[in-house]
Amino acid sequence: MLSSSTIRSRAARGPALLLLALGLLLALTACGPATGSDGAAAAGPSRAPDAVEPLPTEPTPQLPATAVSADGRQITVTSADRIIPLNGSLAELVFSLGLGPRVVARDVSTTFRQAAALPVITQAHDVSAEGVLSLHPTVVLADRSTGPAEAVAQIRAAGVPLLVLDDAKQLADVGPRIDAVAAALGVPDAGRQLKERTEQRIGAARAALPATGRHPKVAFLYLRGSASVYLLGGPASGATSLIEAVGGEDAGKAAGLTGDFTPLTSEALVKAAPDAILVMSKGLDSVGGVDGLLKLPGVAQTPAGLDRRIVSVEDGQLLSYGPRTPQVLREIAEQLYPADAK
Repeated sequence: MLSSSTIRSRAARGPALLLLALGLLLALTACGPATGSDGAAAAGPSRAPDAVEPLPTEPTPQLPATAVSADGRQITVTSADRIIPLNGSLAELVFSLGLGPRVVARDVSTTFRQAAALPVITQAHDVSAEGVLSLHPTVVLADRSTGPAEAVAQIRAAGVPLLVLDDAKQLADVGPRIDAVAAALGVPDAGRQLKERTEQRIGAARAALPATGRHPKVAFLYLRGSASVYLLGGPASGATSLIEAVGGEDAGKAAGLTGDFTPLTSEALVKAAPDAILVMSKGLDSVGGVDGLLKLPGVAQTPAGLDRRIVSVEDGQLLSYGPRTPQVLREIAEQLYPADAK
C-alpha cells in the first residue's frame, strides 16, 4: 500500500538498523485482509468496502499535455490510453477520475476491488522496469517514494513519459495532487469535479464530528510483527493531519518527537501518554490483534492501553490522501468517539 511504501521511504532517512528492519517487512504489506485474534477491533465498527468511486462519466483526455515533474523534469503526455500508476494512492486517484479502464497494471499497494485483476509490476514495492515496459504504457505516474531510481531511469530512457509527484502528507495536499494528475492526463475538468467532490466530503466529515470539547491524544503506531518493526509516529509521519482533522492531538508530536518515526520504546510511549492508538489494520493483525498490541513495550501502561482504545484503518487507505480520505476521517472519528457516533 501507499502508506507502507511511503513509510519505508521516510524511514530510510533514519538509522541503518531501522532501514534493515524495514526492508524485512516489505513483502508482508501485500498480504490479504486482516484476520487478527481481535477481529472486531481490527476491522472497526463500519468498515467500508475496499473500492473507489469513479466520477459518473469517463472523461476524454485532451492531449498533448505538458507537466513539470516533482524531480524537475518537464514531460509531455501525448496519450493516456495505457496508464500505469506506481502506487496505490495514485491508482486510486486515476480510477476516481474515471480513467480506470485505461489502467493496464498496478503495484502491490493497489488493493481496491476495481484494480484486482490487473497484473502486478512491483516486487515488494520495488518497481520492475521490465515489467512496466512489457505492457507498453503511454504514461507512468510515480511519487518520490517510488524506486529504485535505476528502474525509473530505465523507464524514462525507453521514451515513456513518467511524472513524479510530491508525496502527499497532509489534507492540504489532496486538492493539488488531484489537479496535478488530472492536468497531466488531459482531464482538468474531471479533476475539478473530483477535487470539489472530495473537498465537500472532507468538510462534511469534519462537520459531523461530535462537539465533545475533548481533544484526545492519539499515537500513530506502525507495526509489522513478523519483522519485529514497531515505530511511533512523529509530526512528519503523515498521520498528524488526520488526527488533528478529527479533533485529536498527535501524541508523538506533543511528546516532542521530531521527524517521522522513532523506534517504539516503553519510555517514548509512556511519555506520549496517548488516549487512543491509531494503527493500520494489517499491522494490528500482525501483532495478534488488540491483545497482542497490549503486550508491546509500554502500550498496556498508557491510557489507550488501559481502555483498549484502538483505532484501525485499512493500510491502503489511511495515508492515501486522496478521494477516499473523507471515508478515512469518518472511520477514525467513529472509533475515536464511539459513544458519540451517529
